[in-house]
Amino acid sequence: MSSVRPTAVTADKKQRILIIKWDDGVESRIPYAGLRAECPCVECKGGHDSMGTPPNLDVIRNTPNDGVVIEKIDTMGSYALQILWSDGHDSGIYTWSYLRAADPEGGER
Repeated sequence: MSSVRPTAVTADKKQRILIIKWDDGVESRIPYAGLRAECPCVECKGGHDSMGTPPNLDVIRNTPNDGVVIEKIDTMGSYALQILWSDGHDSGIYTWSYLRAADPEGGER
């Protein structure tokens, strides 16, 4: 995947989706619940051996999008977001490439 960068990131609390506009014109709309279920941290991935795997798009698409919300988003340098979820979890570092791959429409338009 090319090294696309976001031009805007919006957490839509009403629809419970993370909207990312990319510099190549694509707009990703990622459901909160799917993104939380596919957290890339070592705890959620089940150990270091599973780190670096791409998000499961079936999980992103099919996790019921209710309950979990984003409380806070911080940028991590110029390469990622760290999200504080309403369940208190905040150790996932969502890189731009991970977020692009998490686009339930495929991210590669």
